Amino acid sequence: MPSDRLRSVARPVRGRAVGTGRDIRRRLQAYLIVAVQAGLAAALSWFVAREVLGNPEPTFAPAAAVGVIAAALGNRARRTIELVLGVVLGITVGDLLILLVGTGPWQTAAIVFLAVSAAAAVRGTGALMTQAGGTAVLIATLTPTAPGLELPRTINALVGGVVGMFVVLVLAPLNPLRTVRRVAGPALDLFSRQITAAAEALARGDARRAEEVLDRMRETNAELARVDEAINAAHEVVRLSPVRWRGRRRLAAYRLGTEHMDRAFRNSRTLVRRIGTTLRSGENVPADLPAAVELFGEAVRLLHREFLAAKEPVQARERVLAAVRHAGAACRQDIGFSGTIVVAQLRTVANDLLRATGVSHGEARRLVRQAARPQPGAA
Repeated sequence: MPSDRLRSVARPVRGRAVGTGRDIRRRLQAYLIVAVQAGLAAALSWFVAREVLGNPEPTFAPAAAVGVIAAALGNRARRTIELVLGVVLGITVGDLLILLVGTGPWQTAAIVFLAVSAAAAVRGTGALMTQAGGTAVLIATLTPTAPGLELPRTINALVGGVVGMFVVLVLAPLNPLRTVRRVAGPALDLFSRQITAAAEALARGDARRAEEVLDRMRETNAELARVDEAINAAHEVVRLSPVRWRGRRRLAAYRLGTEHMDRAFRNSRTLVRRIGTTLRSGENVPADLPAAVELFGEAVRLLHREFLAAKEPVQARERVLAAVRHAGAACRQDIGFSGTIVVAQLRTVANDLLRATGVSHGEARRLVRQAARPQPGAA
């Protein structure tokens, strides 16, 4: 008995540990290139600032370069501009106030307050305000003991920003399509597994399991955020990096598909919520209804595979329309109010999935309406 209890306690702990390890491995695979870029940018910016420009204190150059690399993926160009502008703003405000009020604790507070306020006034982001405030602190506290700090710091900021962008766009740019697929893959796999689990709960009349699926779907915001981040980073690379210009067209299609997949995922939460309501209400569930939900899960899996193989997602479209046909058949049977809403939500998600496969808005609506009609020869 004690050993059985220990096993029952250890099983979920082991499952969470395996899931955490899998998540860490995926993140390392997806973002290892960022670590490589940061190391290259730090070394190269230090060399340029110290050996090429003769700056005896080049510390801020690699710090600025790493700051650019570590910025939110897809926002590095903007981060570079904000970094340099923040330094210049901090220096300007700091020098002006030191001339007027001198240095000291309250003067430092006033200088930082005005530098950050100036950054906020020009609608600067957190990065711009951080750089302006940090530079103002250095100017206010180090100017009496280290005059002439302004020009070296500005040059270092420029060196770090330029070198950071050179590394991410020319020297070691990420492979945009590979990065997107590597990050989107787990999200699509998670999506398909949850839809399949919802279909099983509907087929078995298990309302509690449907609620568990919905809870898991609510916890996937981090996965969706990583997909958006990877898409933005890939878009920045193919837009600015000459090395990756050839991937523009394929990434544009993938980006559009991912946007519609994101919408399909969010609409699927409403679908699963209604499945739970249907089961709790004890409504009749025709066999065609869980079959339709299961076909949606298959469509997502096929879409993932066809994206990875760079194929036209024909099979995914066929599964989506088959799901709509089953949902239509279920709606024409003895079905309750919540079940009818499940069918309507299935059609909404079907439209999203068809758009993700590259079908236009009007064509997707036409195909869904056509598939929902009674089929010739149907009873």
